[in-house]
Amino acid sequence: MKTIGSLNNVEKAKLLHDLFPAEIPGFIEFTAAMCRTIKEEEATQRERWEDGLFSFDFWLGLVTEAETKIIRYGIKLDKSSGLFADQLFNGYLAVYAIHCLTIYTTVKQHPNRKFTLAVDLLFR
Repeated sequence: MKTIGSLNNVEKAKLLHDLFPAEIPGFIEFTAAMCRTIKEEEATQRERWEDGLFSFDFWLGLVTEAETKIIRYGIKLDKSSGLFADQLFNGYLAVYAIHCLTIYTTVKQHPNRKFTLAVDLLFR
C-alpha cells in the first residue's frame, strides 16, 4: 500500500469511495446541485469571481464537465469506486470535485464525522 503522501487525487477518491460507499450518492447529488446552481446564477457568480488562479470561464468549464459526467454515468458513479474516482477526480476536474467535497463536509456540516475526517485527511 502507498503512503498517503504518495497517493494522487484519483487514488484518494477511490479510497474514500471504498471506505464510505454509503456517503457517495449524497455527495454526487450535492455536486450535481452545485453545478445547477452555479449555472443558474452564472451572471452573479461571474460578477463576484475573485479567484486569480483560474478564470471564471475555466471554472464554468469544470462545472459543465462535472455535470456532464454525473448525467452520463449516473448511478454507476455510486456503485464503482474506480469510475467515480476516474471521472470526477482526474486532472483539473479534481479541483472542482475537491471544492464540492470540502463544502459538502464543512459548510453543510456532514453528520458522519468519520467521513468528514477522512476527507480532511485525504484532501486538505
